[in-house]
Amino acid sequence: MTFEQQWIEYDYNPFILFSSNGKIISLNAEAQFLLGAITTEELFNLATTYANVSFGFKTTFVELEFGRYRFFALTVGYENDDVIGIKLYQAPSFKINAQKPVGELTNIYTLVDLCMLTNSINSKVTFEKDFDPTIPEIILDSNNFIKILNKIYSCYEKNEKITTKIFYRVGEHIKFEKNKYSIFSIEVSSKKIDEERVGELKALAANTNFYIDIQKKITINIPMITS
Repeated sequence: MTFEQQWIEYDYNPFILFSSNGKIISLNAEAQFLLGAITTEELFNLATTYANVSFGFKTTFVELEFGRYRFFALTVGYENDDVIGIKLYQAPSFKINAQKPVGELTNIYTLVDLCMLTNSINSKVTFEKDFDPTIPEIILDSNNFIKILNKIYSCYEKNEKITTKIFYRVGEHIKFEKNKYSIFSIEVSSKKIDEERVGELKALAANTNFYIDIQKKITINIPMITS
C-alpha cells in the first residue's frame, strides 16, 4: 500500500469507488463501518445524484444522517464513464466537558505505549497502532487517563487484535477562558466489544473530565492545551 493509499485507508471520512453499474471497486476502513447503516445502492445513488454534469469533481454541502453517522458535505468525482468515487465528510459527533482540563505536561504517546504494554502482558492480543506523530505534549491528568485507557482496552480483551489510532481533528476546536484549542482523538477499535466492561467504563468516565464517545469504536477526545 502506497503512502497516498494509506491516507485514504485511515481517513476519518468514508471513501468509496464504484463501477458504472454500482459495484464497489474499493473502499476505506471507515466506509466499511458506514455500510452497516446504509446500503451500497443508496450510496451509489448519492454519488450519481450529486455528480457533476461533466467529468470532474463536485463538492456539495448537504446534511445527511445514517444511523449514528452524520455528514455535512460530500464530494463526488469521475474522469470517465467507468468509475465514480464519493467521499462523505463526517460532522462532529462528540462533545467535551466545559471544565478546562488540569494536570501536568504529558507526552501522550508515552502514556498510550505504556497502557498497550501493560495490557499485552500475559495476553495473546496483538496491539496495533496508527499514530499521527505531530501531537505535542499536552496538559493532562495522567493517572485518570491511564485508568480510562486501560478500561477501554479491557472492553476489547477477548479479541485477537486491538487497533489504537491517534489523530488530529482537522478544523475542530474548543474554547476555554476565551482561548481556542485544537482537538485530537485516541480511537480504540476491534471486532467484539464487552458490554459489561463498557458499563464500567461509563461509570469511570463520569468521575473524570474526559469525554468518551462509545460506538463500535471507543474514542477519547482531548483538547491540545500545552501551557
